[in-house]
Amino acid sequence: MRPPFVRRARFPGDAGAPSAARRFLRSALAEAELDELADDAVLLTSELCENAVLHAGTGFTVDLTANGIELTVAITDQGSTPMELRRVVPPAAGSRRATHGRGLLLVDTVAAAWGSRHDSDGHRVWFTLRATTPPSEPAAPAAPAASAWPDPETARWLLHLPSPPAQLPVLVTELLRRLCDVLGAAGGTVVLADDTGEELLATYGEKAGDEVVTALPLEPPRSGRLTVYTDAPGATELAVLTAQRVTLAVEADKQHSADREQWLWMSYLAEATEMFGNSLDVRLTAAIVPQVLVPRLGRWCALHLLDERGRLRLEALTHVREDEMAELRSWLAPLSEDGGALTTLLADGTQAAGLGAPLDGVAVPLRVGGRTIGTVSVGRPVERVHRPEELLILTELARRAAQSLDNAQRDSAHAATSQALQQALLPRALPVADGVRFAAAYLPVSAGADVGGDFYDVLALGEDRWLAVVGDVCGKGPRAAARTGLVRDVLRVLLRDGQPLDRTFELLNEMMLEAGDPSQFATVALALITRQDTTPTSLAVELVLAGHEQPALVHEDGTVSYLGTHGSAVGLVRRFAVHPTRHVLMAGDTLVFYTDGVTEHRRGVDQFGQDRLADALRRATPSTADGVIAAVRQAVDDFSPEPHRDDIAIVAVQVPSQA
Repeated sequence: MRPPFVRRARFPGDAGAPSAARRFLRSALAEAELDELADDAVLLTSELCENAVLHAGTGFTVDLTANGIELTVAITDQGSTPMELRRVVPPAAGSRRATHGRGLLLVDTVAAAWGSRHDSDGHRVWFTLRATTPPSEPAAPAAPAASAWPDPETARWLLHLPSPPAQLPVLVTELLRRLCDVLGAAGGTVVLADDTGEELLATYGEKAGDEVVTALPLEPPRSGRLTVYTDAPGATELAVLTAQRVTLAVEADKQHSADREQWLWMSYLAEATEMFGNSLDVRLTAAIVPQVLVPRLGRWCALHLLDERGRLRLEALTHVREDEMAELRSWLAPLSEDGGALTTLLADGTQAAGLGAPLDGVAVPLRVGGRTIGTVSVGRPVERVHRPEELLILTELARRAAQSLDNAQRDSAHAATSQALQQALLPRALPVADGVRFAAAYLPVSAGADVGGDFYDVLALGEDRWLAVVGDVCGKGPRAAARTGLVRDVLRVLLRDGQPLDRTFELLNEMMLEAGDPSQFATVALALITRQDTTPTSLAVELVLAGHEQPALVHEDGTVSYLGTHGSAVGLVRRFAVHPTRHVLMAGDTLVFYTDGVTEHRRGVDQFGQDRLADALRRATPSTADGVIAAVRQAVDDFSPEPHRDDIAIVAVQVPSQA
């Protein structure tokens, strides 16, 4: 009986160790005259060695024992857990372990027997193969190279990477390493080329020996070549296979890069659109546009908008270098003048125009709904012109920016119209007369497009007679503004016509009910004020409250009381009734009218209320009519930092003190 054949080798835990282990095993099997088992043994040993490197991350030992027709190979690593447990742990997404786990299944399929053991020295996996032909018998003649090269298992291992690395150079380098390992080549290179030149994609080993050069079948204008330094038989066939696999990796990486670039552009468009639409202020929106485009699409960006006369006006400008802003501004000035590049662009109706030196950029019109509202100009990136996809993105961004700017311009025009309408509902000036002082304030919730329903009016009905009114029409917007104008004008007409107060309100109620919109009712506090021929001066006040808050009477000594009797709101019910009351204001007295925006101002669940209003009025005594109103506003603001939820109107009627 032949003595057992035993060999052992120790290998480090790096990427080149499995290749060295395969060479060791082939040499040992040739010495043991077990070439028949070499391919299967190398395949299984390769899988187990790669598992040791990838999963255990340690060095490993290969033990080989042969006794004629039976071969046992054992791989021992120093991992802290058995291989089976490592395999069931879910791998991290994108890691090289993500598609591993087939090694032991392959061992179970090919080996005659196998097993594993884990102890304090590490983890040991072994397998046994049996030869069908004893070593003493003549070996079967080798198959011709043309029919046996490359064999399927070698090709499978060469071309199939268990888990492709994330980066193309790493993947191609691994393919090149495997090719050199199979051929026993000294080294190799993979080179890519396009219109801009060549790029060394991967290199392995040394450039020594015969060259086998294979072209990479890439789509033009890209090309490439794989070079391996070897004189092994069948090298050309394996090089061609590897070149095709490299080509697949390169094309897949190109597609992945294109998909990622498209995703990045789409994300950029979405983020830019969101930023453009964050404001309805024209100046702020215009300032955002260049900030979004630079430096992503160029070194500088200028935004011009057409003014009321149809002339281009520079609205916003930015540059990657702040110190070049002044020079850039001077270069842009001639472009927006008559006959300049930007005015020509608008006149021609083209999609884009190039800007020559020293600007080196491109200009795109801002168009929306068939109208041109301006231009956006962008300087080219450093050391290159804009790529076609960048020009496409710039055009799309210009379209979206134009829409946002147009919305902002429309909103600004709407807001200006609304504010003009709001001001038209208020008196232009308060009457000035001896023996009486008038003051008023109006604080709308919004300074934008909304028109509030609160209003006030102070009107001279004669030399010694005045009308003071404060009201609140339910709702906001154009309907509320129209109803506010109706209430104010009807009161003016009826009272100038000499109608009594109760009859005036009955007629107003009927007119509002005729509109058939009960949601548009109004509360009104109205006072007819008459100067009496007394010394000192006093004022007779006839007061009507149509569903409105009671006005506060502040005496010269600081005492505060609330006057009037509540009646029905105007325009709400047909069974309408009001209860006029009469009062006298003496020297130093102040009568303060207000809307519910004062008393209902909130701090959490608490309201400002009439008690806090009375406290504010007491603290303001003695003061002028304007001072009383300022004290009320300050008290409301100090009560809560929360913004007002309702409009506020305040009117003060004061008999000056004789002191």
